[in-house]
Amino acid sequence: IPLTYLIFSRMMSDDNQDTFRNVSQKPGLQIWTINNMQMVPVPAQGFGNFFEGDCYIVLYGSGQSADVHYWIGNSSSQDEQGAAAIYVTQLDEHLGGSPVQHREVQGNESPRFRSYFKNGLIYKKGGVASGFQHVDTNVYNVLRLLHVKGRKHVTAAEVEVTWTSFNNGDIFLLDMGKAIVQWNGPQSNRREKLKAVLLAQDIRDRERGGRAQIGLVEGGDEQDSPELMKVMMAVLGQRTGQLKEATPDDKPDQVQNNNVRLYHVFENNGNLVVQEVATQPLTQDLLHSSDCYIADQRGSCVMVWKGKQASKEERKEALNRAVGYIKAKNYPSNTSVKVMTDGGESAMFKHLFKSWRDRGQTQGLGTTYSMGKIAKVDQVKFDVMELHARPELAAQQRMVDDASGDVKVWRIENLEVAEVNPNTYGQFYGGDCYLVLYTYEMSNQRHYILYMWQGRHATKDEITACAYQAVNIDNKYNGAPVQVRVVMGKEPRHFLAIFKGKLVIFEGGTGRPGAVIPEQGARLFQVRGTNELNTKSTEVLSRASSLNTNDVFLLKTNQICYLWYGKGCNGDERVMGRAMSDVLSKQDKQVVMEGQEPAEFWVALGGKAPYACDKRLQVEEPPHSPRLFECSNQIGKFRMTEVDDFAQSDLDEDDVMLLDTWEEIFLWIGNSANQYETKEAWNSAQEYLRTHPAGRDPDTPIIIVKQGYEPPTFTGWFNAWDTHKWSVSLLWSHGGDLSPRPSTPSSPCTLRAQTSVSMNMSPSSSFSPSSPGGDTVSPSAGSSGMYLNPELIVNKSPSELPQGVDPSQREDYLSDVAFENLLGTTRLDFKRLPSWRQSDLKKKAGLF
Repeated sequence: IPLTYLIFSRMMSDDNQDTFRNVSQKPGLQIWTINNMQMVPVPAQGFGNFFEGDCYIVLYGSGQSADVHYWIGNSSSQDEQGAAAIYVTQLDEHLGGSPVQHREVQGNESPRFRSYFKNGLIYKKGGVASGFQHVDTNVYNVLRLLHVKGRKHVTAAEVEVTWTSFNNGDIFLLDMGKAIVQWNGPQSNRREKLKAVLLAQDIRDRERGGRAQIGLVEGGDEQDSPELMKVMMAVLGQRTGQLKEATPDDKPDQVQNNNVRLYHVFENNGNLVVQEVATQPLTQDLLHSSDCYIADQRGSCVMVWKGKQASKEERKEALNRAVGYIKAKNYPSNTSVKVMTDGGESAMFKHLFKSWRDRGQTQGLGTTYSMGKIAKVDQVKFDVMELHARPELAAQQRMVDDASGDVKVWRIENLEVAEVNPNTYGQFYGGDCYLVLYTYEMSNQRHYILYMWQGRHATKDEITACAYQAVNIDNKYNGAPVQVRVVMGKEPRHFLAIFKGKLVIFEGGTGRPGAVIPEQGARLFQVRGTNELNTKSTEVLSRASSLNTNDVFLLKTNQICYLWYGKGCNGDERVMGRAMSDVLSKQDKQVVMEGQEPAEFWVALGGKAPYACDKRLQVEEPPHSPRLFECSNQIGKFRMTEVDDFAQSDLDEDDVMLLDTWEEIFLWIGNSANQYETKEAWNSAQEYLRTHPAGRDPDTPIIIVKQGYEPPTFTGWFNAWDTHKWSVSLLWSHGGDLSPRPSTPSSPCTLRAQTSVSMNMSPSSSFSPSSPGGDTVSPSAGSSGMYLNPELIVNKSPSELPQGVDPSQREDYLSDVAFENLLGTTRLDFKRLPSWRQSDLKKKAGLF
């Protein structure tokens, strides 16, 4: 360790209070840069700009939920990096030791760090050594070229202002102070273009006081933007030769690595000792509050856990030890490092463990227990209106309603669908596959859930036919149903509820009419549940070893049906067992209490044998924080990238998104997602479960949700879900500028390149919108088919409109295509809307 580093560490320890006295305890974002070994605040207008020669400290949040990051520029000095690391450690101490610490390296920032800068990160040349000045607003003596990359999290790096910096696959911003020209590579996609526009707007608003003009050039159609191309040529010179081919994006974030090892890290006589404790799946009891540990995901991420009772020196050195560990392992210098304290663990850290319980964790309306391979659920009564009014409750309970909707069941027979007799609804055979369509109403609209139940002994052809027929049914309902894959024995809560306590799962056989069922002798069924919403009966091996002291069992013989009550079951479970016996058998019933079994009972089971008799074997399943991943092949290769601190706005209509709520996996399909992404997302969801470091159940239900048809069990995981978000179209506004607006499910809009500003030839001059003053139209222009360019009527005051245009009926002067692009609906549908809704759409489109 450099001597200056040690001296500086001691100096900062003595001056700790002065350094952090201006740190705000209020929620929000605070940023400092390291200047002459001191923390210097970065003004808000400079947020998102990072000089490559510097190090930064970023604080987000407050109290127990705070995160502290230190960012390392690629050209920063060792002394600056050391100073930043020490400041982060001491800032963590100043804030009570609760924040999660993150080490960020330029170009490899974590999803959480990037989520703070919604419009992107800008890497700027230089730093303290070059005498840089912080960003000032209203400064126009700028000339730079920004190379923009990324779809979800955008980065923009300053490159040489020359045509040789361009390539066909990316987007470039030519920033000339008063004017910003966005050049879109011919191979760039819609999402990248939109993100680049948002970045350009952000530069205009924060650095130019909103007074810079933005122009747009499509690289594949440069002839459509002659004025803008003249400006670019004036700055960059004439282009000679072909542009370079697209450069691949940075590798995607590592979603997970199932090779996880836990190490105890400590010092012994001045030497760093790393002692392996366990490999995956990890359990929480491995962590002792008196020690510090490292969880290593094979170098993709290194996470340090600091016990509350660990010594002050150990806690203080946790970050340095993690960096030392990376060097000892010869991991890349940009390896992600996160340091967290006991009680302040991140969701990603908790997901490494088989189960995780927070101290003082309270239970919600229902509690789930894991008992062997079958989940036991205790639920309280709830009001369906409350579920619809509180989607977060529906999500936690995994219930879209109270299961009072309509049910229709089909069985796969000869690879086709055959309707099941309603009298046998709820009876599922392990040799069959079934489709169950559930219909319910919410907000006076019909909603659908299509369950695909796969029997354990069904053939591959039947399973494939089940998926194929599900698509056919989905198409009949115009794609509205939410599709749920259900593997035998892993039925979700709502599936249990819709059969009202009469769900019976037979191990094998078939329910097809006329099928020959061989004589099987005695059959044993395990009954679990306390009411009609959570009860099911599952056939188990007809042996005494299958019994469990905590449950009710039904033993069905040729002469009689025994109701066996274990000593650990309660009155509600016995009532449901009695009801289930009436479903299974019309024979006489005989109640048998555990310990009082007649000889005939044991004979039917093949004799006595040991069975599970420890009272209350169930282990409560604690809730896990949900995680969202983006699934995309927009760059030509399928990848999954985690979205941190997610919101509804992160659902990208071009992609498939995976939401992991632990008990279920949701696949959200955007309207513009391609078939390859949908197919690969399904495969990746299964692979995600199979390789999960916590040893997840590969048969966890996978639920397909389409954009615009999200059930409350999905929307409840998002804060402030907007049900009208998909009802307004994406709009390219006037002035060469873009304004992002969501598009409707029925008419997704693609981005169109159009230049609607005229340019002066001098690169230092500003853009000047062409004047509409000379244009006149008759009052009946719209109705006679003479339509206006939208630029002449969008976001214009009445005095700026062409002569004869009625300011209150501007939409009448739009072509049908422009009308749908601006208002996100057809003329006919628009006229059917209430007046307040029409006014709202017109305001958002700039037609009011």
